[in-house]
Amino acid sequence: MIILITGASHTGKTRLAQKLLEAYHFPYFSIDHLKMGLIRSGQTDLTPEDDDQLTDYLWPIVSEMFKTAIENNQNLIVEGCYVPFDWRKSFDETYLTSIRFICLAMTDAYIESHYEEILRHRSEIETRLDVIDSSKEQLKRDNRFYIEGCSKHNLPVTIIDSDYESVMASLVEG
Repeated sequence: MIILITGASHTGKTRLAQKLLEAYHFPYFSIDHLKMGLIRSGQTDLTPEDDDQLTDYLWPIVSEMFKTAIENNQNLIVEGCYVPFDWRKSFDETYLTSIRFICLAMTDAYIESHYEEILRHRSEIETRLDVIDSSKEQLKRDNRFYIEGCSKHNLPVTIIDSDYESVMASLVEG
């Protein structure tokens, strides 16, 4: 089983991956770690700000890792924002049945009423250097991007609009 977690920045992708690791004892892999390893090693001229190009660059690698894990009957939790909305076309049905897709997004109203709390938790699992724009308006744009993209591509999206902890608990319980 592959558990694929994606979504907007600051929605708790890494936190959810950590909770799933603790609950299921599946290995955990961060697409961000792969990204930074490739950038820091000089394997690409892309930078952390090149989101669209990074998705195109990283996804073929990540999707083949999924196939290898599935073929070997291995479980894996993968999280990161570099997942294209048309990710399903990378797999035939034999692989798709082994992939659980989770996309996290917050509503504008949730961001508006919980903004300070969102910022307080941004380094809960890993330290953020905050080179990205995490203004309230940017967070709203990012979350709307995921909500609209999932809707357009007929993908499920987990909307965080009130009780964050109950949403996370329901995803861990599966």
